[in-house]
Amino acid sequence: MSDPRPDRTSRLPFDLDWNLLRTYLVIVEERGITAAAERLSLKQPTVSNALRRLEERLERKLIVRKPGRFEVTPEGDMLYQGAVEIFGTVSRLPVLLRRKGEEVVGHVTMALASHVVSPHLDEVLTEFHQRHPRATFTMDVSTSLNVATAVLQKRASLGICLVHKRLPQLQYATMFREYFGLYCGPRHKLFGKTGLDLSDLRGETFVSFQTDRLTDALRPVAMMRASAHIDGQRVATSSSLEEVRRLIFCGLGVGSLPLHIARADEKNGLLWRLPPYEDPPAIDIHLVWNPRAHFNRAEMGMLEMLRSMIESTPMSCRDYI
Repeated sequence: MSDPRPDRTSRLPFDLDWNLLRTYLVIVEERGITAAAERLSLKQPTVSNALRRLEERLERKLIVRKPGRFEVTPEGDMLYQGAVEIFGTVSRLPVLLRRKGEEVVGHVTMALASHVVSPHLDEVLTEFHQRHPRATFTMDVSTSLNVATAVLQKRASLGICLVHKRLPQLQYATMFREYFGLYCGPRHKLFGKTGLDLSDLRGETFVSFQTDRLTDALRPVAMMRASAHIDGQRVATSSSLEEVRRLIFCGLGVGSLPLHIARADEKNGLLWRLPPYEDPPAIDIHLVWNPRAHFNRAEMGMLEMLRSMIESTPMSCRDYI
């Protein structure tokens, strides 16, 4: 004889406080209760209590928290992936509810890494605006990881960023390739010196991008620095190209920048190129989009124009050496 009592699982969509899911998303993304509380502008006990309530309601351990340890359980990871889809769909509801005429106008949210400097992107934006002058844009600059997350959660229409690990839910196309060199600023002892070799850089302090590590997206750049034995103190890091450039210019240490971006500063005497001069490390910058997103017509048009540019332009022309 079957149990006449209702299954708690079947009641979950009706009983669950959806705010708990939103809080859980932020906890996982921020890798901690304290950081999540700061992002949500809530008190730490409130966020901690929300996690406890969610675990009790689901009867599953979602996160293991111990001193110096934050680990999402397999069940917690499954919940996170599902929650991303849920909130991504909810965030797109205004697009689905717009009248047909409004969709033609449309709004495009683009998430970009800070060092996206591309004449091809500029040309597409110019042409798109000329064709659709009433379309509007939001350009959000963030870390490459946050760019991908924003696209995954459908908070951004498109993303342009470095890619360390591809997410199976997203699609990617190489937009352009840039090359990195090492530089110092006018206040540095090596500025203006010629005939330098790698031995002159040994032990120098350095500044870097946050992803400039052997285990991250700028691994080739980190390997270049290691080959030059620049093993002094890492004085500062930033996810912003402009801030890394500022740190180099101010003499805090040597640092790496894309060659095509630093060239104007070299010409104006603001930066000095350091060895190695041959075989600079190459980094691919990708266009990223979510095929499960419900695009408005402006978003779809922008995506199609970017993809058309990529497909019709030889990689040699998108190679910014």
